Amino acid sequence: MTQHETQPSTPLSDIKVLELGQLIAGPYCGQVLADFGAQVIKVEPPGKGDAMRQWGAADRGTGEPLWWNVIGRNKQSITLDLRQARGQELLRELASDADVIIENFRPGTMERWGLGYDVLSQANPGLVMVRVTGFGQDGPYASRAGFASVCEAMGGLRYLSGYPDRPPVRVGISLGDTLAGLHAALGTMMALHQRERTGRGQVVDSSIFESVLAMMESLVPEYARAGKIRERSGSFLKGIAPSNAYPARDGRDVIIGANQDTVFRRLCQAMGQPTLADHPNYATHRARGEHQQVIDELVAAWTRQHDAQQVVDILAEAGVPAGLVYRAPDMLEDPHFQAREAIIEVPDHHGKPLPMQNVFPRLSTSPGSVRHVGPALGEHTEAILTGWLGLGTDDLDALRDNHVI
Repeated sequence: MTQHETQPSTPLSDIKVLELGQLIAGPYCGQVLADFGAQVIKVEPPGKGDAMRQWGAADRGTGEPLWWNVIGRNKQSITLDLRQARGQELLRELASDADVIIENFRPGTMERWGLGYDVLSQANPGLVMVRVTGFGQDGPYASRAGFASVCEAMGGLRYLSGYPDRPPVRVGISLGDTLAGLHAALGTMMALHQRERTGRGQVVDSSIFESVLAMMESLVPEYARAGKIRERSGSFLKGIAPSNAYPARDGRDVIIGANQDTVFRRLCQAMGQPTLADHPNYATHRARGEHQQVIDELVAAWTRQHDAQQVVDILAEAGVPAGLVYRAPDMLEDPHFQAREAIIEVPDHHGKPLPMQNVFPRLSTSPGSVRHVGPALGEHTEAILTGWLGLGTDDLDALRDNHVI
């Protein structure tokens, strides 16, 4: 499905954002804002630009990395060397006309460049500065380099990921970075809303480890008050049954979640064993948790009698949550993905349709949209510096000669 050329007005179309961050966490915040209409100007170092331009698998036809097309989508790109005094000066001028500035350097970097919030907010009191780091802007670990892998471990996620008889594993994506980017985007919207009341901006401090910690449910109070430390349990959650991956006749796995009393009863009926729901070992949530292994064996014995899609169809009819484990090909072929336009096709720089995830969440009257893939490095430098700052051709030539842009 191709994205419509004509889109309704978007909720952030009046917001100007300068994105200084690189890699994933800061730029994902920028992606979210850009998806909902903000003018996001990505400021990149001259030469190679953001390292994300080189990450991920390459297009079979062109050899160009593909990930940049997603995380850079809907943004404009300018080059600016922030290590030079002239580059810093230009950034201060741009920031005086911006609503939001996103950065994910180590704490203190912006201050060393003369670009701290105390400086930028003097000329623009309404500016919102979004700072994304591994460990936050203060505290004893603030100056440490913080990639998602390390911060996911500190936030508690890694300890719970995997099987109890093996070392912790990671999810196959940089989840901590994305969570920090989402929290940064949420904080941006809160700060902008507060600005409507006060006229003043503020600093949004989004750390990766705390963004992961925020997702850890009752992990901390369970230890503090019940002495319980959650442990790795593999494909299920201890005490939650049946809720697991179950093998089908055709070799595929089916995810089934039937741990609620009424849902478990419907599962038993679908399995042709309705009396199981009344057995004292399985009749309540706590009882099922205590007999988790036996229940999983009973469910697996039934799923092995059917192909995976048959299991899903039977349980969908019975009102039991169940689904297949999807890969990218399954997503592209699935009729529900297609009906929802969950994946859209966006023309790449060569005019070829490139499938990627749509914009979420969906707004009924002012939805976000994907307007174009990630821009070429410095594609909008001239337009932004002339349009925002009124620089002329001679000014731009001098900046190029001095490698500022």
